[in-house]
Amino acid sequence: MTLTTGVRRRFLSVLAALALLLGVPALPGPAARADVHHPRQDFLRSSVGGLFLHWGERTAPAHTDCRDWENDVTAGGWTPDRWVQEAQKLHTQYLVLATFHSRLGYARPWPSTIPGSCSTRRDFLGELIAAAKAKGLRTILYMTDDPQWHDEGGHEWLDSKAYSDHKGRDVDLTTRDGFGEFSYDNFFEVMDRYPDLGGFWIDNDNAYWESHDLYRKIYERRPHYTLSNNNEDTPIMDMISNEQKTGMTPPYDYPQAIYTAAPRLTEADFKLPSTGSWWYTGSDPEVDRKLTLGRLVTNVGSSVKSLMAETAMLNGELPSRQAAFNTFADGYLDRIWESLSAVEGGGYLYGGLKPGFWNDGAHGVTTVSRADLDRHYIHVLTPLGSSTLKVRDNGYRVTAVTDLRTGERIPFSQSGGTLTLTDLALGTWDPYDTVFKVTTAGREGAIPRDGYTMSASSAAGGHPASAAADGDYETYWDSDRTASTSLTFDLGTAARKVRYLSLNQREDSVSYPRSGTEQSARIKGYRVYASTDGTHWGTPVKAGTLPSHRGVAVLDIPPTTARHIRLEVTGTHAASTDTTRYQRLRIDEAWLGASYPVGGSSG
Repeated sequence: MTLTTGVRRRFLSVLAALALLLGVPALPGPAARADVHHPRQDFLRSSVGGLFLHWGERTAPAHTDCRDWENDVTAGGWTPDRWVQEAQKLHTQYLVLATFHSRLGYARPWPSTIPGSCSTRRDFLGELIAAAKAKGLRTILYMTDDPQWHDEGGHEWLDSKAYSDHKGRDVDLTTRDGFGEFSYDNFFEVMDRYPDLGGFWIDNDNAYWESHDLYRKIYERRPHYTLSNNNEDTPIMDMISNEQKTGMTPPYDYPQAIYTAAPRLTEADFKLPSTGSWWYTGSDPEVDRKLTLGRLVTNVGSSVKSLMAETAMLNGELPSRQAAFNTFADGYLDRIWESLSAVEGGGYLYGGLKPGFWNDGAHGVTTVSRADLDRHYIHVLTPLGSSTLKVRDNGYRVTAVTDLRTGERIPFSQSGGTLTLTDLALGTWDPYDTVFKVTTAGREGAIPRDGYTMSASSAAGGHPASAAADGDYETYWDSDRTASTSLTFDLGTAARKVRYLSLNQREDSVSYPRSGTEQSARIKGYRVYASTDGTHWGTPVKAGTLPSHRGVAVLDIPPTTARHIRLEVTGTHAASTDTTRYQRLRIDEAWLGASYPVGGSSG
């Protein structure tokens, strides 16, 4: 389902107006950098994900002769419609074709005039682009930067002599510069041949491309093409993809490994087969349904796109277990699709209920509708061990809760900043994702942003304290890596009642220690002080530790009347071994609340 530019603009303006009224964070305003916001990105932003297909000469049974491979593909009944249908079953909006891949023989699935590696006479790429377009999907072409596997398996896959003859000078395709020139030429050939291509998915940078200003030239020649890079946050590109991340708890919560802050476009690319290669090697591993669906849902719950990799066989068919999963997913996702499509992740810059770790072992994410800011969804991926679910309401006044699948009304109460769902039958949890639809009547209780000014004990250049309360998620306060730092709210001449302090820390680090050098830059130890004059602070009204979790953090304090509120950060989670994130603290938005929504329904 594509979100039109007009609808997105209306969504932005409505949310901005609501935030201004309530004094809570809003969506970013007009783009400050073209690589963060650009109309060419609208399709990706409105997408849930894509189907990733690694398919080439080394797909089992491997071929070393280009013509034999092409003939066997055609004789086997390859058709682009099959891949489009599988992408639709997964409810994805784009396909990424990885044939020009360093481990698959560097084959080009189109009739190329550039010698140097396998090129087909049949236009497989063109057929796929047309078939996808006919169903409202887009095709994106994978491009590798890497010649190091040029002789994998004892066969030379690159033909330097043929390319040198074509260029009229010696070019060694097995070097990075030589391969960079060869692939550079192929970028332009593809752009000339395929105006309906969606763009390129690039597996890391090549110095030749960069020195020849390739990415800017792509945007100039094909302004609608998008560029994605694998595991490298290249500023000029539209999206960064994050490959096969593991080690988080629970294992399906993929966004814990994302280290790039929204509104930058991010993608998670991961294999659906539980074991094995990215391409078909003759095996048919299981697909872990809970892991795969959990990854898809948690990615949606963080506004991260899911690029799901399957291992197409020689004739394009999928191994039986992957095909069976797709058929299952088709029906499963249909029943909850409104909670995953045309939504953004809840608890971040788009508002919404708090995601993550809830009571009694429950875990999940929340989503919020782009078109209706008072329509939310709670996705319980790990069921709780009781009949009562508690979720922080983030200031939203709840009017109704229903089971999305059945429409059954769920009893709830609301107080102290928490939405409590009751009388939940312990034996009826869905094994993958129980979804509750939550209707609200706006947000209340937040002190408007124009009701206070900000100051800090330290700040990095260009990132002042005021950026922590300006409603713009492209600006942030940076503490300048000070060991102990503070952020202060000045409420003006009149004291006000304060009940809580909320934070959206910048989501530009992982939330669990992936290694000694890749750790969380989030608040660990904190104290909250209140003052009537800004000079005398006394003892903290609240002190404690925050877990390293994504999404909004809420610090409740005892009922306090004050003119000044200070958050003192005594430590962050990153260890000194992570020299990039040690003592780094960045806060996108912070706000104060004077009261909590109160209400409830017996169902």
